[in-house]
Amino acid sequence: MSGGVGPSDDIVFREETQHKHYSQSAPIKTPQKSHLRRGILSFQQLNALALVVVLSASGMVAFEDLIFVILSFFYMFFLSKVAFPTLSPIQNKPVFDDHNHLLSLYCFLGAVVGLFLPVAYIFEGILEGDKEGIKAATPHVFLLASQLFLEGVAFSDRFSLPMRVLVPVVYNSTRIFTVMEWVKSEVAKVEAGEVSGSHRRLVMGRVLAVANMVYWSFNLLGFLLPVYLPRAFKRYYSDPKNVKD
Repeated sequence: MSGGVGPSDDIVFREETQHKHYSQSAPIKTPQKSHLRRGILSFQQLNALALVVVLSASGMVAFEDLIFVILSFFYMFFLSKVAFPTLSPIQNKPVFDDHNHLLSLYCFLGAVVGLFLPVAYIFEGILEGDKEGIKAATPHVFLLASQLFLEGVAFSDRFSLPMRVLVPVVYNSTRIFTVMEWVKSEVAKVEAGEVSGSHRRLVMGRVLAVANMVYWSFNLLGFLLPVYLPRAFKRYYSDPKNVKD
């Protein structure tokens, strides 16, 4: 997910003992590439892209958010060529193990709090006519879906490890401000007495906004900047001979 740890591109071809009895007398051709080439448009990235398109077409996304996503897409390619080109495969390996269950649970929690529940909140708002609630939650969902798509792009073989880290860092930093506006909007609705929809929806909106504020603030200040970013740059700039598998 979008905790900064996206899909790993270091899946190794393991065609060892199970095929040996078919090729005892024939020369074995080992694959030249040790990594499985991962398509950019995976199932998760397609879903994220579909959500981005739907929200953009609905007219609920601000023009500046659209410009930010488009410019960040091209700027990522620029940085990957000028500042952070792809080096050796060892320096490009993921920082964390793919089988880290605690990290997987943490990312799943981010997907539920940051994407699944807010999307359900937006669609319920369409049914109940809560335009203010939809307007406040949409920027965060749009930017998070855009982040998921770009993370999938960054985890292809053509991008280096720092680029995979910079995408969640930049987008998480931007979304903090959209979540702050979401929290302010939910509080302002109660103070002004302009509440649309049921009382349950009002409570749900406030809880979701605060939960996203807590989660993504910790994700940026407690995980991405102090833990993930330093480890990624340390691996990228280390001598390949000194990097342990």
